[in-house]
Amino acid sequence: MADLLWPGDHHAGEILTDAAILDAMLQVESAWSTALVKSGIAPPDAEVAVGALRDLITDDDIEQIAVEAESGGNPVIPLIRRLRDRFGASPAATWLHRGLTSQDVVDTALMLCVADAFVEIGTEIDRQIEVLVEEIADHRDTRMVARTLTQHAVPMTFGLKAAMWLRGVLDSRDLLSGLTYPAQIGGAAGTSAAVVELAGVGADAGRIATDTASAAAAELGLTATTPWHSVRTAITRIGDAAVGCTDAWGHIANDVMTLSRPEIGELSEGAGGSSSTMPHKANPVLSVLIRRAALAAPALGSTLHLAAADALEERTSGAWHVEWDTLRSLVRRTLVAARQTTRLLAELRVHDDRMAADLADAGDAVTSEQSSMANVAGHPPGDDYMGAASHFIDTQLERARTASPTGEGR
Repeated sequence: MADLLWPGDHHAGEILTDAAILDAMLQVESAWSTALVKSGIAPPDAEVAVGALRDLITDDDIEQIAVEAESGGNPVIPLIRRLRDRFGASPAATWLHRGLTSQDVVDTALMLCVADAFVEIGTEIDRQIEVLVEEIADHRDTRMVARTLTQHAVPMTFGLKAAMWLRGVLDSRDLLSGLTYPAQIGGAAGTSAAVVELAGVGADAGRIATDTASAAAAELGLTATTPWHSVRTAITRIGDAAVGCTDAWGHIANDVMTLSRPEIGELSEGAGGSSSTMPHKANPVLSVLIRRAALAAPALGSTLHLAAADALEERTSGAWHVEWDTLRSLVRRTLVAARQTTRLLAELRVHDDRMAADLADAGDAVTSEQSSMANVAGHPPGDDYMGAASHFIDTQLERARTASPTGEGR
């Protein structure tokens, strides 16, 4: 999958494509059939392996299912109709999807796809941390001028700037570490009434519903929980994590774009982009594209929160539906930005000679605060004005050293 108007979209590969989502739906149906059999509700020949379901669906079906989804408002209805028709008269056709509802399948399939995406995002974050730790080691004492509100402020080191980038990336890793991917299994209105009815009169309703849902979640590698039909915290937390990641990467991209201006020249991208008309240009294209993602992500995250706030009854009209493509766009774009940020950092060129020259050109202006503070304290200015920069660097390096990797799966 690629998007002409979102350069770099191919870096997200098959994550959350129509084909991937449809396949995740098939995984949900297969896992549910297994759970029904394991719970003793359905006969053994009702269980259907996901491979058997995949064999029933062709590439041509995807577009037709998408078209037919309009009539019922979601793609699960035409998918189940096709599967039952192609199974023919068999226990598999009879028991397929029994006890589930469309929302169970869509929500759980999205959790599967998003979980896969965040494994890959986590792997990129881990690599970014490694690169930044190396950058800090190389430039811990590389002096430069700090800038506030676009103007020269005081001396600092590039090592500290990189440590602040590292802090943002580590915060992103913390967001990912706190994510869970719960299966959504509750039936028509979140009561699991159909499962209890299928189990027979006198069944222990709570146990049957919980055990069957837990068995399906285990098959899928997702977190088992009670139904969350109209409580969309699982979705908004994923959105918040994605936005938090792009926030951190946007900060890095903005710094690189600013410091790579010709009149500053302290940083440059490893391979700048070209211009269609100006051969001399080496545009900081990766930084531009990362910044693009950081600017677009908050609105998508906000849409997920609006949908959650608009929750109505046991299945929300419209707000539930708007989540799907919003989540897909946000997560795919986050993965793209993750890979672009990794490349940006790995190929970044640090021009310490320009940093030293710019600091020298700033002259006494960058030590005016030091002179003022020394005057208040009643002693001559010290030889250095780096404050606790070294300590602040060590703080982030320690976080990087002790935290566990993020790309470890569900």
